[in-house]
Amino acid sequence: MAEAGTGFLEQLKSCIVWSWTYLWTVWFFIVLFLVYILRVPLKINDNLSTVSMFLNTLTPKFYVALTGTSSLISGLILIFEWWYFRKYGTSFIEQVSVSHLRPLLGGADNNSSNNSNSSNGDSDANRQSVSECKVWRNPLNLFRGAEYNRYTWVTGREPLTYYDMNLSAQDHQTFFTCDSDHLRPADAIMQKAWRERNPQARISAAHEALEINEIRSRVEVPLIASSTIWEIKLLPKCATAYILLAEEEATTIAEAEKLFKQALKAGDGCYRRSQQLQHHGSQYEAQHRRDTNVLVYIKRRLAMCARRLGRTREAVKMMRDLMKEFPLLSMFNIHENLLEALLELQAYADVQAVLAKYDDISLPKSATICYTAALLKARAVSDKFSPEAASRRGLSTAEMNAVEAIHRAVEFNPHVPKYLLEMKSLILPPEHILKRGDSEAIAYAFFHLAHWKRVEGALNLLHSFRMIPYPLEKGHLFYPYPICTETADRELLPSFHEVSVYPKKELPFFILFTAGLCSFTAMLALLTHQFPELMGVFAKAFLSTLFAPLNFVMEKVESILPSSLWHQLTRI
Repeated sequence: MAEAGTGFLEQLKSCIVWSWTYLWTVWFFIVLFLVYILRVPLKINDNLSTVSMFLNTLTPKFYVALTGTSSLISGLILIFEWWYFRKYGTSFIEQVSVSHLRPLLGGADNNSSNNSNSSNGDSDANRQSVSECKVWRNPLNLFRGAEYNRYTWVTGREPLTYYDMNLSAQDHQTFFTCDSDHLRPADAIMQKAWRERNPQARISAAHEALEINEIRSRVEVPLIASSTIWEIKLLPKCATAYILLAEEEATTIAEAEKLFKQALKAGDGCYRRSQQLQHHGSQYEAQHRRDTNVLVYIKRRLAMCARRLGRTREAVKMMRDLMKEFPLLSMFNIHENLLEALLELQAYADVQAVLAKYDDISLPKSATICYTAALLKARAVSDKFSPEAASRRGLSTAEMNAVEAIHRAVEFNPHVPKYLLEMKSLILPPEHILKRGDSEAIAYAFFHLAHWKRVEGALNLLHSFRMIPYPLEKGHLFYPYPICTETADRELLPSFHEVSVYPKKELPFFILFTAGLCSFTAMLALLTHQFPELMGVFAKAFLSTLFAPLNFVMEKVESILPSSLWHQLTRI
Protein backbone atom coordinates (compact mmCIF):
# COMPACT_ATOMS: atom_id res chain seq x y z
CA MET A 1 0.00 0.00 0.00
CA ALA A 2 2.80 2.39 0.86
CA GLU A 3 4.49 1.72 -2.48
CA ALA A 4 1.16 2.32 -4.29
CA GLY A 5 0.68 5.61 -2.44
CA THR A 6 4.22 6.69 -3.27
CA GLY A 7 3.73 5.79 -6.92
CA PHE A 8 0.48 7.78 -7.05
CA LEU A 9 2.19 10.83 -5.56
CA GLU A 10 5.05 10.53 -8.06
CA GLN A 11 2.55 10.35 -10.94
CA LEU A 12 0.63 13.34 -9.60
CA LYS A 13 3.84 15.31 -9.27
CA SER A 14 4.92 14.39 -12.81
CA CYS A 15 1.53 15.50 -14.14
CA ILE A 16 1.83 18.86 -12.38
CA VAL A 17 5.37 19.27 -13.69
CA TRP A 18 4.21 18.44 -17.21
CA SER A 19 1.36 20.94 -16.96
CA TRP A 20 3.70 23.71 -15.83
CA THR A 21 6.21 22.81 -18.53
CA TYR A 22 3.92 22.73 -21.58
CA LEU A 23 0.62 24.36 -20.60
CA TRP A 24 1.84 27.56 -18.99
CA THR A 25 0.39 29.62 -21.82
CA VAL A 26 -3.06 28.14 -21.17
CA TRP A 27 -2.78 28.98 -17.48
CA PHE A 28 -1.72 32.51 -18.37
CA PHE A 29 -4.72 33.14 -20.63
CA ILE A 30 -7.09 31.63 -18.06
CA VAL A 31 -5.79 34.07 -15.44
CA LEU A 32 -6.20 37.00 -17.84
CA PHE A 33 -9.75 35.92 -18.64
CA LEU A 34 -10.67 35.71 -14.97
CA VAL A 35 -9.21 39.14 -14.31
CA TYR A 36 -11.27 40.56 -17.18
CA ILE A 37 -14.47 38.88 -15.98
CA LEU A 38 -13.91 40.20 -12.47
CA ARG A 39 -12.98 43.71 -13.53
CA VAL A 40 -16.33 45.16 -12.33
CA PRO A 41 -16.40 43.76 -8.76
CA LEU A 42 -12.66 44.36 -8.39
CA LYS A 43 -13.10 47.96 -9.65
CA ILE A 44 -10.08 47.63 -11.90
CA ASN A 45 -11.09 50.51 -14.15
CA ASP A 46 -11.54 52.87 -11.18
CA ASN A 47 -8.18 51.82 -9.74
CA LEU A 48 -6.45 52.38 -13.08
CA SER A 49 -7.95 55.83 -13.43
CA THR A 50 -6.85 56.67 -9.89
CA VAL A 51 -3.32 55.51 -10.63
CA SER A 52 -3.19 57.55 -13.83
CA MET A 53 -4.37 60.68 -11.97
CA PHE A 54 -1.70 60.07 -9.34
CA LEU A 55 1.03 59.70 -11.94
CA ASN A 56 -0.05 62.91 -13.66
CA THR A 57 0.36 64.86 -10.41
CA LEU A 58 3.96 63.65 -9.88
CA THR A 59 6.75 66.18 -10.40
CA PRO A 60 9.93 65.51 -12.45
CA LYS A 61 11.90 65.31 -9.19
CA PHE A 62 10.10 62.04 -8.40
CA TYR A 63 11.19 60.51 -11.69
CA VAL A 64 14.74 61.68 -11.10
CA ALA A 65 14.71 60.05 -7.68
CA LEU A 66 13.10 56.89 -9.09
CA THR A 67 15.60 56.41 -11.91
CA GLY A 68 18.53 57.35 -9.69
CA THR A 69 17.50 54.80 -7.05
CA SER A 70 17.05 52.13 -9.73
CA SER A 71 20.51 52.89 -11.11
CA LEU A 72 22.05 52.68 -7.63
CA ILE A 73 20.37 49.36 -6.80
CA SER A 74 21.30 47.80 -10.17
CA GLY A 75 24.85 49.07 -9.75
CA LEU A 76 25.14 47.40 -6.35
CA ILE A 77 23.76 44.17 -7.80
CA LEU A 78 26.29 44.43 -10.65
CA ILE A 79 29.20 44.87 -8.24
CA PHE A 80 28.09 41.91 -6.14
CA GLU A 81 27.54 39.71 -9.23
CA TRP A 82 30.99 40.59 -10.59
CA TRP A 83 32.69 39.84 -7.26
CA TYR A 84 30.85 36.52 -6.94
CA PHE A 85 31.73 35.58 -10.51
CA ARG A 86 35.43 36.39 -10.04
CA LYS A 87 35.57 34.36 -6.83
CA TYR A 88 33.40 31.35 -7.65
CA GLY A 89 33.21 31.39 -11.46
CA THR A 90 29.41 31.52 -11.67
CA SER A 91 26.54 33.96 -11.33
CA PHE A 92 24.86 34.14 -7.93
CA ILE A 93 21.42 34.79 -9.43
CA GLU A 94 21.77 31.89 -11.87
CA GLN A 95 23.01 29.60 -9.12
CA VAL A 96 20.07 30.46 -6.87
CA SER A 97 17.67 30.03 -9.78
CA VAL A 98 19.06 26.60 -10.66
CA SER A 99 19.31 25.43 -7.04
CA HIS A 100 15.94 26.63 -5.72
CA LEU A 101 13.59 27.64 -8.52
CA ARG A 102 14.37 24.89 -11.02
CA PRO A 103 13.25 22.02 -8.73
CA LEU A 104 9.98 23.86 -8.04
CA LEU A 105 9.31 24.32 -11.75
CA GLY A 106 10.07 20.70 -12.60
CA GLY A 107 13.69 20.97 -13.68
CA ALA A 108 15.04 18.94 -10.82
CA ASP A 109 18.12 16.92 -11.42
CA ASN A 110 17.79 13.23 -12.01
CA ASN A 111 20.02 12.14 -9.16
CA SER A 112 17.08 11.32 -6.90
CA SER A 113 15.54 9.01 -9.48
CA ASN A 114 18.80 7.37 -10.53
CA ASN A 115 20.60 6.83 -7.25
CA SER A 116 21.18 3.16 -7.92
CA ASN A 117 22.83 3.85 -11.27
CA SER A 118 24.69 7.02 -10.33
CA SER A 119 26.99 5.53 -7.69
CA ASN A 120 29.06 3.53 -10.17
CA GLY A 121 29.04 6.39 -12.65
CA ASP A 122 30.22 8.86 -10.02
CA SER A 123 33.08 6.60 -9.00
CA ASP A 124 34.15 6.18 -12.62
CA ALA A 125 33.95 9.93 -13.15
CA ASN A 126 36.02 10.56 -10.04
CA ARG A 127 38.67 8.10 -11.16
CA GLN A 128 38.75 9.73 -14.57
CA SER A 129 39.05 13.20 -13.00
CA VAL A 130 41.95 12.05 -10.85
CA SER A 131 43.76 10.51 -13.83
CA GLU A 132 43.15 13.58 -15.99
CA CYS A 133 44.49 15.98 -13.32
CA LYS A 134 47.53 13.90 -12.40
CA VAL A 135 50.81 15.81 -12.49
CA TRP A 136 53.54 14.16 -14.56
CA ARG A 137 57.30 14.56 -14.63
CA ASN A 138 58.32 16.68 -17.62
CA PRO A 139 60.41 14.36 -19.83
CA LEU A 140 62.20 17.38 -21.36
CA ASN A 141 62.85 19.22 -18.09
CA LEU A 142 65.82 21.55 -18.00
CA PHE A 143 68.86 21.50 -15.70
CA ARG A 144 68.50 23.59 -12.56
CA GLY A 145 72.06 24.80 -12.30
CA ALA A 146 72.91 25.18 -15.98
CA GLU A 147 69.56 26.57 -17.20
CA TYR A 148 67.01 27.51 -14.53
CA ASN A 149 69.55 29.23 -12.24
CA ARG A 150 71.13 31.10 -15.14
CA TYR A 151 67.72 32.48 -16.01
CA THR A 152 67.32 33.66 -12.41
CA TRP A 153 70.76 35.33 -12.47
CA VAL A 154 69.93 37.24 -15.65
CA THR A 155 66.30 38.23 -15.03
CA GLY A 156 65.97 38.08 -11.24
CA ARG A 157 62.86 35.93 -11.62
CA GLU A 158 62.29 32.45 -10.24
CA PRO A 159 61.17 30.15 -13.08
CA LEU A 160 60.17 27.31 -10.72
CA THR A 161 57.47 27.40 -8.08
CA TYR A 162 57.77 25.90 -4.63
CA TYR A 163 55.06 23.37 -5.50
CA ASP A 164 56.98 22.23 -8.58
CA MET A 165 60.27 21.86 -6.69
CA ASN A 166 58.51 20.02 -3.87
CA LEU A 167 57.16 17.50 -6.40
CA SER A 168 60.70 17.03 -7.74
CA ALA A 169 61.95 16.36 -4.21
CA GLN A 170 59.28 13.70 -3.81
CA ASP A 171 60.30 12.14 -7.13
CA HIS A 172 63.95 12.03 -6.06
CA GLN A 173 63.04 10.36 -2.78
CA THR A 174 60.94 7.80 -4.65
CA PHE A 175 63.49 6.98 -7.37
CA PHE A 176 66.85 7.44 -5.60
CA THR A 177 66.27 6.07 -2.07
CA CYS A 178 65.29 2.79 -0.46
CA ASP A 179 64.86 1.34 3.04
CA SER A 180 68.43 0.01 3.23
CA ASP A 181 70.14 3.37 2.68
CA HIS A 182 71.06 3.56 6.36
CA LEU A 183 73.51 0.67 5.82
CA ARG A 184 75.71 2.87 3.60
CA PRO A 185 76.78 6.22 5.13
CA ALA A 186 76.83 8.08 1.82
CA ASP A 187 73.33 6.95 0.87
CA ALA A 188 72.07 7.89 4.34
CA ILE A 189 73.41 11.42 3.82
CA MET A 190 71.80 11.65 0.38
CA GLN A 191 68.50 10.44 1.78
CA LYS A 192 68.48 13.52 4.00
CA ALA A 193 69.80 15.73 1.20
CA TRP A 194 66.83 15.02 -1.08
CA ARG A 195 64.51 16.26 1.69
CA GLU A 196 66.49 19.46 2.24
CA ARG A 197 64.80 22.64 0.96
CA ASN A 198 67.89 24.84 0.87
CA PRO A 199 69.85 24.30 -2.41
CA GLN A 200 73.22 25.07 -0.79
CA ALA A 201 72.53 22.57 1.97
CA ARG A 202 71.76 19.90 -0.63
CA ILE A 203 74.97 20.63 -2.51
CA SER A 204 77.03 20.54 0.71
CA ALA A 205 75.46 17.20 1.63
CA ALA A 206 76.38 15.79 -1.80
CA HIS A 207 80.03 16.83 -1.34
CA GLU A 208 80.00 15.29 2.13
CA ALA A 209 78.69 12.02 0.70
CA LEU A 210 81.52 11.95 -1.86
CA GLU A 211 84.14 12.71 0.79
CA ILE A 212 83.01 9.74 2.86
CA ASN A 213 83.75 7.47 -0.11
CA GLU A 214 87.36 8.65 -0.11
CA ILE A 215 87.91 7.02 3.31
CA ARG A 216 89.37 3.58 2.96
CA SER A 217 87.77 0.82 4.99
CA ARG A 218 89.73 -2.05 6.46
CA VAL A 219 88.18 -5.48 6.30
CA GLU A 220 89.69 -8.12 8.58
CA VAL A 221 90.26 -11.47 6.83
CA PRO A 222 91.72 -14.20 9.11
CA LEU A 223 93.91 -16.43 6.98
CA ILE A 224 96.20 -17.96 9.61
CA ALA A 225 95.23 -18.71 13.18
CA SER A 226 98.23 -16.84 14.59
CA SER A 227 97.95 -13.73 12.37
CA THR A 228 95.51 -11.65 10.37
CA ILE A 229 95.71 -9.93 7.02
CA TRP A 230 93.98 -6.56 6.46
CA GLU A 231 92.48 -6.07 3.02
CA ILE A 232 92.14 -2.47 1.88
CA LYS A 233 88.96 -1.77 -0.15
CA LEU A 234 87.67 1.47 -1.63
CA LEU A 235 83.97 2.05 -1.02
CA PRO A 236 81.93 2.55 -4.22
CA LYS A 237 81.27 6.13 -5.30
CA CYS A 238 77.84 7.59 -4.52
CA ALA A 239 76.05 7.97 -7.87
CA THR A 240 73.15 10.01 -6.47
CA ALA A 241 75.59 12.60 -5.08
CA TYR A 242 77.00 13.14 -8.59
CA ILE A 243 73.43 13.42 -9.90
CA LEU A 244 72.59 16.20 -7.46
CA LEU A 245 75.78 18.10 -8.27
CA ALA A 246 75.19 17.74 -12.01
CA GLU A 247 71.62 18.98 -11.70
CA GLU A 248 72.12 21.88 -9.30
CA GLU A 249 75.79 22.89 -8.97
CA ALA A 250 77.01 22.64 -12.59
CA THR A 251 76.64 26.01 -14.31
CA THR A 252 77.03 24.70 -17.88
CA ILE A 253 75.80 21.67 -19.76
CA ALA A 254 79.40 20.55 -20.33
CA GLU A 255 80.08 20.52 -16.58
CA ALA A 256 76.85 18.62 -15.98
CA GLU A 257 77.83 16.04 -18.59
CA LYS A 258 81.20 15.42 -16.86
CA LEU A 259 79.49 14.85 -13.53
CA PHE A 260 76.90 12.55 -15.09
CA LYS A 261 79.71 10.48 -16.65
CA GLN A 262 81.21 10.04 -13.20
CA ALA A 263 77.77 9.15 -11.89
CA LEU A 264 77.45 6.58 -14.68
CA LYS A 265 80.61 4.78 -13.55
CA ALA A 266 79.41 4.61 -9.97
CA GLY A 267 75.81 3.80 -10.87
CA ASP A 268 76.75 1.04 -13.31
CA GLY A 269 78.88 -0.68 -10.66
CA CYS A 270 76.11 -0.53 -8.05
CA TYR A 271 73.60 -1.80 -10.60
CA ARG A 272 75.72 -4.86 -11.51
CA ARG A 273 76.29 -5.77 -7.87
CA SER A 274 72.62 -5.43 -6.91
CA GLN A 275 71.59 -7.36 -10.03
CA GLN A 276 73.46 -10.41 -8.76
CA LEU A 277 71.90 -10.18 -5.28
CA GLN A 278 68.33 -9.13 -6.16
CA HIS A 279 66.87 -12.60 -5.54
CA HIS A 280 68.34 -12.95 -2.04
CA GLY A 281 65.51 -11.09 -0.32
CA SER A 282 63.16 -8.14 -0.44
CA GLN A 283 65.87 -5.79 0.81
CA TYR A 284 68.18 -6.65 -2.08
CA GLU A 285 65.27 -6.41 -4.51
CA ALA A 286 64.52 -2.87 -3.31
CA GLN A 287 68.19 -1.94 -3.73
CA HIS A 288 68.21 -3.29 -7.28
CA ARG A 289 65.05 -1.37 -8.14
CA ARG A 290 66.62 1.82 -6.79
CA ASP A 291 69.89 1.22 -8.66
CA THR A 292 67.94 0.57 -11.87
CA ASN A 293 66.13 3.90 -11.55
CA VAL A 294 69.41 5.68 -10.89
CA LEU A 295 71.12 4.12 -13.93
CA VAL A 296 68.21 4.88 -16.28
CA TYR A 297 68.03 8.47 -15.04
CA ILE A 298 71.77 9.00 -15.57
CA LYS A 299 71.78 7.60 -19.09
CA ARG A 300 68.71 9.63 -20.04
CA ARG A 301 70.26 12.86 -18.77
CA LEU A 302 73.52 12.07 -20.57
CA ALA A 303 71.54 11.72 -23.79
CA MET A 304 69.87 15.07 -23.09
CA CYS A 305 73.29 16.64 -22.50
CA ALA A 306 74.44 15.35 -25.88
CA ARG A 307 71.29 16.77 -27.47
CA ARG A 308 71.89 20.18 -25.84
CA LEU A 309 75.53 20.23 -26.98
CA GLY A 310 74.58 19.56 -30.62
CA ARG A 311 75.52 15.88 -30.76
CA THR A 312 72.01 14.87 -31.82
CA ARG A 313 72.87 11.59 -33.55
CA GLU A 314 74.79 10.43 -30.50
CA ALA A 315 71.78 11.38 -28.33
CA VAL A 316 69.44 9.39 -30.56
CA LYS A 317 71.68 6.32 -30.32
CA MET A 318 71.86 6.60 -26.53
CA MET A 319 68.08 6.90 -26.26
CA ARG A 320 67.47 3.92 -28.53
CA ASP A 321 69.93 1.78 -26.57
CA LEU A 322 68.33 2.82 -23.31
CA MET A 323 64.84 1.94 -24.54
CA LYS A 324 66.07 -1.48 -25.71
CA GLU A 325 67.89 -2.17 -22.42
CA PHE A 326 64.96 -1.13 -20.20
CA PRO A 327 61.78 -1.51 -22.29
CA LEU A 328 59.46 -1.70 -19.27
CA LEU A 329 60.46 1.62 -17.70
CA SER A 330 57.94 3.81 -19.49
CA MET A 331 57.52 6.20 -16.55
CA PHE A 332 60.42 8.33 -17.82
CA ASN A 333 58.72 8.79 -21.25
CA ILE A 334 62.04 8.50 -23.05
CA HIS A 335 60.22 8.16 -26.39
CA GLU A 336 59.28 11.85 -26.17
CA ASN A 337 62.95 12.79 -25.92
CA LEU A 338 63.60 10.52 -28.90
CA LEU A 339 60.83 12.13 -30.97
CA GLU A 340 62.24 15.61 -30.38
CA ALA A 341 65.77 14.54 -31.33
CA LEU A 342 64.56 12.77 -34.49
CA LEU A 343 62.60 15.88 -35.53
CA GLU A 344 65.78 17.89 -35.14
CA LEU A 345 67.49 15.46 -37.55
CA GLN A 346 64.43 15.70 -39.85
CA ALA A 347 64.24 11.90 -39.80
CA TYR A 348 60.49 11.91 -40.38
CA ALA A 349 60.34 8.22 -41.31
CA ASP A 350 61.88 7.29 -37.96
CA VAL A 351 59.48 9.67 -36.21
CA GLN A 352 56.56 7.90 -37.88
CA ALA A 353 57.93 4.54 -36.73
CA VAL A 354 58.11 5.72 -33.12
CA LEU A 355 54.59 7.14 -33.34
CA ALA A 356 53.28 3.84 -34.73
CA LYS A 357 54.47 2.17 -31.53
CA TYR A 358 53.42 4.74 -28.93
CA ASP A 359 50.38 6.46 -30.53
CA ASP A 360 48.12 3.61 -29.49
CA ILE A 361 44.62 3.83 -28.08
CA SER A 362 45.60 1.78 -25.03
CA LEU A 363 48.53 4.07 -24.13
CA PRO A 364 48.23 7.49 -22.44
CA LYS A 365 48.36 10.40 -24.84
CA SER A 366 50.41 13.57 -24.60
CA ALA A 367 50.79 16.82 -26.50
CA THR A 368 54.04 15.53 -27.99
CA ILE A 369 52.31 12.45 -29.42
CA CYS A 370 49.24 14.26 -30.77
CA TYR A 371 50.96 17.33 -32.21
CA THR A 372 53.84 15.37 -33.71
CA ALA A 373 51.33 13.16 -35.52
CA ALA A 374 49.55 16.32 -36.71
CA LEU A 375 52.85 17.81 -37.87
CA LEU A 376 53.65 14.77 -40.00
CA LYS A 377 50.18 14.82 -41.58
CA ALA A 378 50.40 18.56 -42.19
CA ARG A 379 53.86 18.21 -43.71
CA ALA A 380 52.38 16.17 -46.58
CA VAL A 381 49.96 18.93 -47.64
CA SER A 382 51.01 22.20 -45.97
CA ASP A 383 53.21 23.50 -48.80
CA LYS A 384 50.29 23.41 -51.27
CA PHE A 385 47.35 23.99 -48.91
CA SER A 386 45.17 27.07 -49.37
CA PRO A 387 41.95 27.64 -47.41
CA GLU A 388 40.37 29.50 -50.35
CA ALA A 389 41.19 26.76 -52.84
CA ALA A 390 40.06 24.06 -50.39
CA SER A 391 36.71 25.80 -49.90
CA ARG A 392 36.14 25.86 -53.66
CA ARG A 393 37.20 22.34 -54.62
CA GLY A 394 36.82 20.56 -51.29
CA LEU A 395 39.42 18.73 -49.23
CA SER A 396 41.46 15.88 -50.64
CA THR A 397 42.07 12.70 -48.65
CA ALA A 398 45.50 13.84 -47.45
CA GLU A 399 44.14 17.28 -46.48
CA MET A 400 41.25 15.68 -44.64
CA ASN A 401 43.69 13.49 -42.69
CA ALA A 402 45.75 16.56 -41.81
CA VAL A 403 42.68 18.48 -40.68
CA GLU A 404 41.48 15.57 -38.53
CA ALA A 405 44.94 15.19 -36.99
CA ILE A 406 45.04 18.89 -36.10
CA HIS A 407 41.50 18.70 -34.73
CA ARG A 408 42.57 15.75 -32.57
CA ALA A 409 45.69 17.53 -31.32
CA VAL A 410 43.96 20.82 -30.52
CA GLU A 411 41.12 19.01 -28.79
CA PHE A 412 43.63 17.18 -26.59
CA ASN A 413 45.43 20.39 -25.61
CA PRO A 414 43.83 23.63 -26.82
CA HIS A 415 46.58 25.81 -25.30
CA VAL A 416 49.38 24.77 -27.67
CA PRO A 417 48.36 26.79 -30.79
CA LYS A 418 48.75 30.10 -28.92
CA TYR A 419 52.43 29.33 -28.35
CA LEU A 420 53.14 27.74 -31.73
CA LEU A 421 51.53 30.71 -33.51
CA GLU A 422 53.46 33.06 -31.16
CA MET A 423 50.25 34.69 -29.99
CA LYS A 424 51.54 34.29 -26.43
CA SER A 425 55.08 34.55 -25.08
CA LEU A 426 56.91 31.44 -23.94
CA ILE A 427 58.59 30.90 -20.58
CA LEU A 428 60.92 28.19 -19.32
CA PRO A 429 58.95 24.94 -18.95
CA PRO A 430 58.36 23.64 -15.42
CA GLU A 431 59.79 20.39 -14.09
CA HIS A 432 56.29 18.91 -13.91
CA ILE A 433 53.40 19.24 -16.33
CA LEU A 434 49.68 18.67 -16.30
CA LYS A 435 48.50 16.83 -19.37
CA ARG A 436 46.04 18.87 -21.44
CA GLY A 437 47.03 21.93 -19.39
CA ASP A 438 48.92 25.14 -20.03
CA SER A 439 52.07 23.71 -18.43
CA GLU A 440 52.20 20.87 -20.98
CA ALA A 441 51.60 23.35 -23.81
CA ILE A 442 54.58 25.44 -22.67
CA ALA A 443 56.81 22.37 -22.34
CA TYR A 444 55.87 21.16 -25.82
CA ALA A 445 56.11 24.50 -27.64
CA PHE A 446 59.43 25.37 -25.95
CA PHE A 447 61.19 22.52 -27.75
CA HIS A 448 58.98 21.90 -30.81
CA LEU A 449 58.30 25.43 -32.10
CA ALA A 450 61.45 25.25 -34.26
CA HIS A 451 60.28 21.96 -35.79
CA TRP A 452 56.92 23.48 -36.82
CA LYS A 453 58.68 26.50 -38.30
CA ARG A 454 60.95 24.21 -40.30
CA VAL A 455 57.99 22.58 -42.08
CA GLU A 456 56.85 25.10 -44.68
CA GLY A 457 53.18 26.03 -44.35
CA ALA A 458 52.52 23.94 -41.22
CA LEU A 459 51.87 26.96 -39.02
CA ASN A 460 49.61 28.49 -41.68
CA LEU A 461 47.56 25.30 -41.71
CA LEU A 462 47.39 25.33 -37.92
CA HIS A 463 46.35 29.01 -37.99
CA SER A 464 43.40 28.15 -40.23
CA PHE A 465 42.03 25.85 -37.53
CA ARG A 466 43.13 27.77 -34.42
CA MET A 467 39.56 27.96 -33.08
CA ILE A 468 39.18 24.17 -32.93
CA PRO A 469 37.79 22.68 -30.72
CA TYR A 470 35.97 25.69 -29.22
CA PRO A 471 33.24 25.36 -28.15
CA LEU A 472 33.50 21.54 -28.17
CA GLU A 473 34.07 21.41 -24.41
CA LYS A 474 32.57 17.93 -24.05
CA GLY A 475 35.06 16.43 -26.47
CA HIS A 476 34.56 13.98 -29.31
CA LEU A 477 37.89 12.14 -29.46
CA PHE A 478 38.92 12.36 -25.80
CA TYR A 479 37.27 12.65 -22.44
CA PRO A 480 35.60 15.99 -21.66
CA TYR A 481 38.13 18.66 -20.90
CA PRO A 482 38.89 18.53 -17.15
CA ILE A 483 37.96 21.54 -15.04
CA CYS A 484 40.89 21.13 -12.62
CA THR A 485 43.65 22.19 -15.03
CA GLU A 486 43.56 25.90 -14.22
CA THR A 487 44.12 25.38 -10.49
CA ALA A 488 46.96 22.88 -11.00
CA ASP A 489 48.65 25.03 -13.66
CA ARG A 490 48.62 28.06 -11.36
CA GLU A 491 50.54 25.96 -8.82
CA LEU A 492 53.06 24.71 -11.40
CA LEU A 493 53.71 27.93 -13.32
CA PRO A 494 55.37 31.09 -11.95
CA SER A 495 53.26 34.06 -10.89
CA PHE A 496 54.55 36.36 -13.65
CA HIS A 497 53.04 34.07 -16.31
CA GLU A 498 49.41 34.54 -17.32
CA VAL A 499 47.89 31.07 -17.22
CA SER A 500 45.91 30.11 -20.29
CA VAL A 501 42.37 29.05 -19.36
CA TYR A 502 40.10 26.78 -21.40
CA PRO A 503 37.20 26.91 -21.82
CA LYS A 504 37.24 30.67 -21.43
CA LYS A 505 34.83 31.81 -18.76
CA GLU A 506 32.15 33.95 -20.35
CA LEU A 507 30.27 36.62 -18.44
CA PRO A 508 26.90 35.32 -17.21
CA PHE A 509 23.71 36.82 -18.58
CA PHE A 510 22.71 38.50 -15.34
CA ILE A 511 25.97 40.45 -15.14
CA LEU A 512 25.39 41.81 -18.62
CA PHE A 513 21.73 42.47 -17.80
CA THR A 514 22.47 44.36 -14.59
CA ALA A 515 25.21 46.35 -16.33
CA GLY A 516 22.79 47.39 -19.07
CA LEU A 517 20.04 48.17 -16.54
CA CYS A 518 22.40 50.28 -14.42
CA SER A 519 23.63 52.25 -17.43
CA PHE A 520 20.12 52.76 -18.83
CA THR A 521 18.57 53.95 -15.58
CA ALA A 522 21.53 56.25 -14.89
CA MET A 523 21.10 57.81 -18.33
CA LEU A 524 17.36 58.26 -17.72
CA ALA A 525 18.04 59.92 -14.36
CA LEU A 526 20.51 62.34 -15.96
CA LEU A 527 18.21 63.23 -18.84
CA THR A 528 15.21 63.67 -16.54
CA HIS A 529 17.20 65.99 -14.28
CA GLN A 530 18.45 68.09 -17.19
CA PHE A 531 15.28 68.12 -19.36
CA PRO A 532 12.30 67.42 -17.08
CA GLU A 533 9.52 68.71 -19.37
CA LEU A 534 10.85 67.05 -22.51
CA MET A 535 11.34 63.73 -20.71
CA GLY A 536 7.79 63.99 -19.35
CA VAL A 537 6.44 64.27 -22.88
CA PHE A 538 8.52 61.31 -23.99
CA ALA A 539 7.39 59.25 -20.99
CA LYS A 540 3.69 59.91 -21.69
CA ALA A 541 4.13 59.12 -25.38
CA PHE A 542 5.99 55.91 -24.54
CA LEU A 543 3.33 54.75 -22.06
CA SER A 544 0.46 55.55 -24.44
CA THR A 545 2.24 53.61 -27.20
CA LEU A 546 2.94 50.73 -24.85
CA PHE A 547 -0.68 50.40 -23.69
CA ALA A 548 -2.23 51.01 -27.13
CA PRO A 549 -2.37 47.30 -28.09
CA LEU A 550 -3.86 46.43 -24.71
CA ASN A 551 -6.55 49.11 -25.05
CA PHE A 552 -7.32 47.87 -28.55
CA VAL A 553 -7.76 44.30 -27.31
CA MET A 554 -9.92 45.45 -24.41
CA GLU A 555 -12.22 47.37 -26.76
CA LYS A 556 -12.62 44.36 -29.04
CA VAL A 557 -13.37 42.07 -26.09
CA GLU A 558 -15.94 44.49 -24.69
CA SER A 559 -17.63 44.67 -28.07
CA ILE A 560 -17.90 40.88 -28.21
CA LEU A 561 -18.82 40.11 -24.59
CA PRO A 562 -21.84 41.86 -23.01
CA SER A 563 -21.12 44.23 -20.16
CA SER A 564 -23.75 42.48 -17.95
CA LEU A 565 -22.02 39.07 -18.18
CA TRP A 566 -21.00 39.15 -14.52
CA HIS A 567 -24.55 39.86 -13.35
CA GLN A 568 -25.86 37.01 -15.46
CA LEU A 569 -23.26 34.65 -13.98
CA THR A 570 -24.24 35.67 -10.44
CA ARG A 571 -27.88 34.96 -11.18
CA ILE A 572 -27.00 31.48 -12.42
